[in-house]
Parts: sequence; structure tokens; C-alpha cells
Amino acid sequence: MQIFVGLIAVLVGAGSVIKTEWIIQNFGTNAWAEAKLGYNGGSRLLYKCIGIILVLIGFLLITGLFQGFLMATVGKIFVR
Repeated sequence: MQIFVGLIAVLVGAGSVIKTEWIIQNFGTNAWAEAKLGYNGGSRLLYKCIGIILVLIGFLLITGLFQGFLMATVGKIFVR
């Protein structure tokens, strides 16, 4: 199941990086991204960054390293 979810995350992430212009044409721009990340390319950058993060999370899920990654990075904050 973890491999299947990881593959879906990789496919959705890669699709959002490749088809950013289609996403903007169909769903519109993001006002926050346009204001904070750049005047005319902020939404494109935001959608591409979200896609890259999804691809990385997908690969972590496929290889079984997701839980270890979370424990090594943010896990120390929540464990007392």
C-alpha cells in the first residue's frame, strides 16, 4: 500500500511540475504567491515547489524511508 501511495505522489508531483501552465489556466493564480514569490511567476514557482515536494515524499514512501526521515528531522521536536 505504501508503494502505491508513493507512486501516486510521484506521478501527481511530476505532473504538477510538467503541467504548471495547465494548472494555472484551469485553477488560476495564487494571490499570496504572486505577492510574495514574484510578480508574474510566483504561482508557477509555488506549484512547481509543491510538485517537487510531492515527488520527494513519494520517493521516501516508496523506499520506506519516510518515517525515518520524519524522526530524524521533526521527530525530535515532538518526542520528549
